[in-house]
Amino acid sequence: MTLNMRAGLKRDRVRDFLLDYIADKKPGEAIPSERDLCKELGVSRPTLRAAIDDLVRSGQLVREHGRGTFTGPHRVTQALAATTSGSFYAPPAEGHWESRILEFGSAPAGPQLASRLQLAPAAPVLRVVRLRVVDDEPMAIERLHLPQALVDGLAPTDMESGSFYHFLRERFGVDVRSAVQTIEATVTDDTEAVLLNVPEHFPALMVERTTRDVNNRIVEFTRSIYRGDRYRVTSELNFDAASG
Repeated sequence: MTLNMRAGLKRDRVRDFLLDYIADKKPGEAIPSERDLCKELGVSRPTLRAAIDDLVRSGQLVREHGRGTFTGPHRVTQALAATTSGSFYAPPAEGHWESRILEFGSAPAGPQLASRLQLAPAAPVLRVVRLRVVDDEPMAIERLHLPQALVDGLAPTDMESGSFYHFLRERFGVDVRSAVQTIEATVTDDTEAVLLNVPEHFPALMVERTTRDVNNRIVEFTRSIYRGDRYRVTSELNFDAASG
């Protein structure tokens, strides 16, 4: 085993210890001093600082010059609950969600969106970009693409508050029932960083969702960027004899 590998394993052990330590702490609570942690864990200060740096970059710890290191802000949790059919139910996420509409307009789908939405390339698609704000703090940037024919008459103010899927059912008779969703790690670009009030290249989650209604029509394709330090997804898993 190389020296660098040993150092990396030590850093991982310290990082796991810190994650366990802060798991039940409130936002803004101080962690022990570097000197005390080094003594307790039996590691050097550079190893400890490397582990703390990892958690600072991910937003789980916050350094304040001259004061110390503290637990990061509360993370909004989106829970995915398993159903008896093997799919997942997505209840509302924590907090009070509102939206600021950044872009709202219609244009022909074009080849790529037409394929995603199963439309003709010339079919009009409504593109909506909105900044999602939770408890007065920016959380995500959503870029929604909707077949214009399904939501003709939709206005920007219709998407500023409340459940959009509930609004689709009540206003347009579009009964959303299922979606295929992927979540990947990414970083913010310069525009996203400004909107989300984070540094450029900040850790983030990219969420893509293709949504269908009760008639199996594709009614939405959305690509969103969520702050990696403030948002997390939890899911309940069930295992049987065939599980890996």
